[in-house]
Amino acid sequence: MNEVRVDKWLWAMRVFKTRTIATDACKKGRVLMGGQPVKPSRTVKPGDIVDVRRPPVTYTFRVKAVTQNRLGAKLVPDYMENLTPQSQLDLLDVVRISGFIDRRKGLGRPTKREGRDLARFTEDISDDGWDVDFLDDDDDSED
Repeated sequence: MNEVRVDKWLWAMRVFKTRTIATDACKKGRVLMGGQPVKPSRTVKPGDIVDVRRPPVTYTFRVKAVTQNRLGAKLVPDYMENLTPQSQLDLLDVVRISGFIDRRKGLGRPTKREGRDLARFTEDISDDGWDVDFLDDDDDSED
């Protein structure tokens, strides 16, 4: 077996949780090969480069080997190589941090974990070296 359907390969490599989701991603144009969207029936073979857009990140994978069966997570590196640039992976951290700073209305209170992350984030950006009181400027102008 030298070739397998791209939707089946993405499911087997654990990029998508179900084959149906992988098929839908192909139909929506989120799976690219050579910069062009591919249909779910497109075949992949070793050496192909597959791009998967999962906003906000575009993942890039090189096919090392093909299989039709879903693999255990430990076996995935034998069948594909993750070529995603570090700049794309850094977007995940930015989105995770900003996700609880500007929460959409109706999402409720932050969880305990989100609260700790927010506190850690605000501590990182706050500088305790500033000793400026902006109300003092108004008092000087009255004299």
